[in-house]
Amino acid sequence: MRRKLLTLASALYCMQGFGEARFPKPDFTSGYQYPEILHSVPMEQLWNVVDIVLLVAMMSVVVWAAYKKRSRAVIYSLSIVSVLYFGFFRSGCVCSVGSIQNVVLAMVDPSYNLPWYVLLIFLLPIIFAILFGRVFCSGVCPLGALQEIVNVKNFRISRAVTAALSVIPWVYLAFTILYAATRSQFLICRFDPFVGIFRLGGDFGMIVFGVALLIMSVFVGRPFCQFLCPYGALLSVFSSLSWKKMEITKQPCISCALCDKACPVDAIRSPQSSKTKESRSKGVRRIILFAVLLPLITVAASLFVGTNSDNLSLANKKVYLYEQIIEKQENPELEETLEVETFNALGGNVEELKAEVEEIRHQYSIYSYIAGALIGFVIGFKLLKLSLKRSRRDYEIDASRCTMCGKCFNYCPQNLKKK
Repeated sequence: MRRKLLTLASALYCMQGFGEARFPKPDFTSGYQYPEILHSVPMEQLWNVVDIVLLVAMMSVVVWAAYKKRSRAVIYSLSIVSVLYFGFFRSGCVCSVGSIQNVVLAMVDPSYNLPWYVLLIFLLPIIFAILFGRVFCSGVCPLGALQEIVNVKNFRISRAVTAALSVIPWVYLAFTILYAATRSQFLICRFDPFVGIFRLGGDFGMIVFGVALLIMSVFVGRPFCQFLCPYGALLSVFSSLSWKKMEITKQPCISCALCDKACPVDAIRSPQSSKTKESRSKGVRRIILFAVLLPLITVAASLFVGTNSDNLSLANKKVYLYEQIIEKQENPELEETLEVETFNALGGNVEELKAEVEEIRHQYSIYSYIAGALIGFVIGFKLLKLSLKRSRRDYEIDASRCTMCGKCFNYCPQNLKKK
């Protein structure tokens, strides 16, 4: 019956074309012009354009609100817009955080066609960070905005613990690059804690994790942004080199410490006297020590991760399948897994699979060392940075950590006096 319907539909289509050829359009002589035939743009492409325009517009508004207006209210309002549009309406995808994976894959695989809007979503927040700091993190990123909205009270975590936890985003970034470059999996997409909330469904475990992070966000400022976000780690580097630096107030600082207490991410650095009992030579020796340790830690971490590349490669489905096949061949009494059974049912060639696995493991042997070097360099650099001591006369913003939420604006008496 289905074949007859297909035949009938084909015949009607041919008859329609034949009829159009036999009966061409009438030739009007009264100056009539046929309307131009326009092809509609797919809706998804249109929404991608809207995403880019809104992304640039919202980051521009944040720059105005932070540098010119110094308004927390404007930035907070944008957080609500971001959560509603980029979060729930656009389902949190594609986001700048996840775009890291697409960009890495495009860099190692010439056959992968990187969509233009994904590239822009990746680059635009970085460009703004180079110019103005972590503008994207303020109220534009739906992940950070959602945490900002629910935040009520901030319990301070010691800076030693914060410094240790701040390595995690870089570890996350390193393995994201590793697994994307080897075409194994997209870690960020797989372990996104908020996408299940935005889509009102998904993996139960990740939804529970996302809800737990939100509950934590009520009492701790942006835990995901501080201790997990790999894109935030990238932006922290570019924002530390930003062209314009954020200031709490343009008025003289009165050292009231209210801004420091208000900051949810501990990005305010208190005044620090240059008068210290430590001799200059001792400080120089400490800096030299950590400078020497930096390459040693980098090499050690690179070797540690690189020598475990075979184990890491099991995250690739083909490698994991091959290992299951080999295990079954060596132990025939084992029950055949569903993956192996499917492979055999489809007539898979073990030798061809072995060749593919060898190539994948070769890639892992390269990228694992790079990922380890990145982790080691970050650890060594953070130790070196902690060893540096700089005098400060006023309360200052640490551009690498500041998410430009604007809370310090509202708490500064100098800003309130100006109003």
